[in-house]
Parts: sequence; C-alpha cells; structure tokens
Amino acid sequence: MRLARAVLSARAVRTAETATDRVAAIHRCADVLEEIGAVAPGYRQEMLARERVMSTYLGEGVAIPHGLDTSRRLVRRDALAVLRFPDGVDWGNGRVTVCVAIAARGDGHIELLAALAEILLDPPRARALRSCGSAWDVVQMINRAVVAGYDR
Repeated sequence: MRLARAVLSARAVRTAETATDRVAAIHRCADVLEEIGAVAPGYRQEMLARERVMSTYLGEGVAIPHGLDTSRRLVRRDALAVLRFPDGVDWGNGRVTVCVAIAARGDGHIELLAALAEILLDPPRARALRSCGSAWDVVQMINRAVVAGYDR
C-alpha cells in the first residue's frame, strides 16, 4: 500500500454541512480538499466529471466523490475529506448523509475504498459513521480502518 497511514485529519472533517443537491455537495468536498492542500483547484471539475460518468454513491447513505484517473496530476498528496450532511442530499440513486471525498496520486484510492467497505459492511460501524458528531471520532474510525489494511 502506498498511502500515508494518516489519510484523514480533523481539519478535513465537517459534521454539519448542507447542500441543495449532489453537485453542491461535491463542490463542498472539493472546497475542503483544497483547504487542506491536498488538491489543486482543477480537481473540482474532475470530481464533477467523474460523477457525470458514474455515480459515486456506494449505498448506506455514503458517497465517495473523487476525480477521474486523469486527475492524479492535480493531487498534491493522498488525503480524505469527510463531510456529513445531516439532512441528506439526493444523489439520484439514493440519499447521502456522508461524503468521503478521495484524493489519491496513484492507486491509493483502491486501499481507501477497501477500508471504507470494511466500515460499510459492518452495520454498527456504518451507523456510527453516519451519526458521528465529533470530527475526532470520524478521524479515529477512518484511520483505524486504513491502518488495519496495512496489517493484512
């Protein structure tokens, strides 16, 4: 695995976001990735382009907005941003309450997706992710899942 162990910092977690639709939600995700210095501004358009090609909705109220394969040049460092939308956002094929935005320079997104799948396949952990009120709780949960991937 090529990812840095700590892919999520508390600076990249927002627990009370609002968005009128999935485009606005993706813009908020891109805002956070830019704020933490993980991506160049053009990554936003790549995230929107990915969504037009294929929905990033995973199910269980979670979407994983990320760029196209060609957007790796816009990624400065591997990172996640987690945004909770307590009122939910219509994603077209489901209602999303949590967006886990991914910025990965190489194939790191595969390991990140595997770590997220571990959480989403465990109903109590999936519920906890959707309802975490504390940025620190979200950071601990995500980073613990990523580190567990290293131990396999």
